[in-house]
Amino acid sequence: MTPKRTRCTLFVGLALASAMVATPAIADTVSATFQVTMTIQKACTVTAGAPSNIALGTVAATATNVAGNNTITVNCSKTTPYFIGLAPSNANTAGLGAMSGTGANADKVGYQLRSAAGTSGAIWGNTATASSVGNGVAGTGTGANQSHTVYVTVPSANFTPDTYTDTVTVNVNY
Repeated sequence: MTPKRTRCTLFVGLALASAMVATPAIADTVSATFQVTMTIQKACTVTAGAPSNIALGTVAATATNVAGNNTITVNCSKTTPYFIGLAPSNANTAGLGAMSGTGANADKVGYQLRSAAGTSGAIWGNTATASSVGNGVAGTGTGANQSHTVYVTVPSANFTPDTYTDTVTVNVNY
């Protein structure tokens, strides 16, 4: 064999050998995306009731500037702004309520709801809305309970001896 022929035979032999070897499949990847979504609604709860009652105690008819306080609890979702209004049963929006006696007693003992202690503390009424504090109290939710102290002042106890009560509604606007 001549060297030219040997090279050609070798080339053909190598070509045939490589054609007989299995060629692996080439792997490929395609991608797409999707979203996971959720909408969390803002929410608030308020706790008042018997544990929040403000008992002014037994006082003499000559007592003046009788004061007391207790707390209400608000729980709003994180970062939710809220505004608390207090409405005495007489629907006075300036937080000026009237306690009624029992039976035939027609006397009404006036009181003032406040957000700070004393007779000069800020009045706490019921003009708050979902977007304005009005004469209420503002807060921002944390997802945990938040206590708010309600103060009551009674300028005079010069009324018929009796037990006097009134109901206040707590309105949380958010």
